[in-house]
Amino acid sequence: MEYIVLDLEWNQSADEAGENEALHFEVIEIGAVKLNQERQIIDTFSQLIRPQVYPQLHKITSHLIHLQSHELDQGRTFPEVAREFLDWCGKDFIFCSWGLQDLTELQSNMAYYEMEPLSDGPIRFLDVQKLFSLAFEDGKVRRSLEHAVDFLQIEKDIPFHRALEDARYTGKVFAAIGDEKILERYSFDLFHPPRSREQEIKVTFDTYEKYISRVFRDKQEAFGDREVVSTKCYLCHRNIKKKVKWFCPKGKHYYCLAYCEKHGYLKGKMRIKRAENGGIYVVKTTKLISEQEAEQIRQRKET
Repeated sequence: MEYIVLDLEWNQSADEAGENEALHFEVIEIGAVKLNQERQIIDTFSQLIRPQVYPQLHKITSHLIHLQSHELDQGRTFPEVAREFLDWCGKDFIFCSWGLQDLTELQSNMAYYEMEPLSDGPIRFLDVQKLFSLAFEDGKVRRSLEHAVDFLQIEKDIPFHRALEDARYTGKVFAAIGDEKILERYSFDLFHPPRSREQEIKVTFDTYEKYISRVFRDKQEAFGDREVVSTKCYLCHRNIKKKVKWFCPKGKHYYCLAYCEKHGYLKGKMRIKRAENGGIYVVKTTKLISEQEAEQIRQRKET
């Protein structure tokens, strides 16, 4: 298997009046590096794209990536470049990117041009920004690519904020992560969330379990589903009783507290997300916690 480290640059409308509701961000450059199993760069891809939706470069975009509109006029259309890029990727690979947005915007642009989707469900990929935090920091903070390059003392021999250059730097950061266990902490792009129970995702990592539900009509239907609201110990796979039922302290995340007689307290955390084409789906994580953390959840519920 090979790794495709992807980076995109995109443009947007200069004002709300000119924004196209069907495409908020238009991809204007695709850059990528291909890594072998040893995480060595073996090939590169770089193409400019002639914009069709937002032909005028936003001033911030132009300043950030050091491109002018006349340079993009020499590029080809998005469908042409995207097809060439996907052919270049090959068959046996996994996408990698710095953060969560690149793969989503690639698919958003493909959908706008009615191209065949990359997948009819979630796509597993490696978020190198998250992996860097897991390997070298607390696993929660999210740093800039340049911060990671400086931290790892990688030579800054090319400028940032162009697609191929940022893909190269991301590939070098990725190659510097030595703990193979961390590379198992993959992410899911949910531009196309599960549409059936068979497509639902349940995966166990070293310290937690993640569940991604199918799309429901609304929150009421989701909370009527037994799998959505259940609490199970991901170590012994038994249904366990809740000590604190699901509650929502701030309107964004739901929490619950359960207890496994064999392994102790588990915290459930649930996020409700809107699907691109209507409806909602649930992302639920379950992890073991200490008695002190369990008490904090109880106090939070009471508050």
